[in-house]
Amino acid sequence: MPTRELVSRDVRRLALDGGEVDYVLVRRRGRRGVGLKVDEEGLTVSAPSTMPLSRIEELARESERWILRKIAEWSGRKVAPAQFREGERLQFLGGGLALRLATASRMRVERRDGELFVVTRAAQPEEVRRAVVRWYKRMAHEYLGDRLLALAHAARLAPPALVISSAMGRWGSCSTHREVRLAWRLMKAPADLVDYVICHELAHLRHMNHSGAFWAEVERQCPDYRQRRARLYATDHLYRSF
Repeated sequence: MPTRELVSRDVRRLALDGGEVDYVLVRRRGRRGVGLKVDEEGLTVSAPSTMPLSRIEELARESERWILRKIAEWSGRKVAPAQFREGERLQFLGGGLALRLATASRMRVERRDGELFVVTRAAQPEEVRRAVVRWYKRMAHEYLGDRLLALAHAARLAPPALVISSAMGRWGSCSTHREVRLAWRLMKAPADLVDYVICHELAHLRHMNHSGAFWAEVERQCPDYRQRRARLYATDHLYRSF
């Protein structure tokens, strides 16, 4: 069987009639056709190293109904969307924050103990949502950046570049350019589940696949990864309310 040498592994966005979908594009020398896979981590498209991107995405769009159906199966557990009202509970690192609203000319967001104080000009839900999301993204840059650095050091890996993403169905990804993308919505998950996702992506720095060697590396970094992964799959819908 010919060897299919990995050329690149990058995160891209596919425009479908049913909406945009983030996917991982894996290019290999020796591959002849385009393959699609949807699992708990989202859509992966495998393609020959020389095939133009436009042709790859054209072929992927021919399977749009299948892609959207499979993604829906994986992320079909629904949760009521956040309303951004006074007293509403928001997930944060596995705990809850009570939303407290106020109005003033200077907008700000501040966490105090178990409450998130959001000051906006009119306290309208959409205005509050934007302020809350900005705050979560800022926290993600700080917290996820610190954990990525610490866990890379523990794994004896040079720290990769970090990009905070807004992906809804993929908590993390790693490219051949040593770039780790982590979804800011991970800030809603318990800290040990966040660490599992980071260890998973760090393992890709040594194995750009999901081979036995890859999972052995995940286990080396995170010995109870199976339990953490199962908990993440069972609760991840709770982190998509906004």
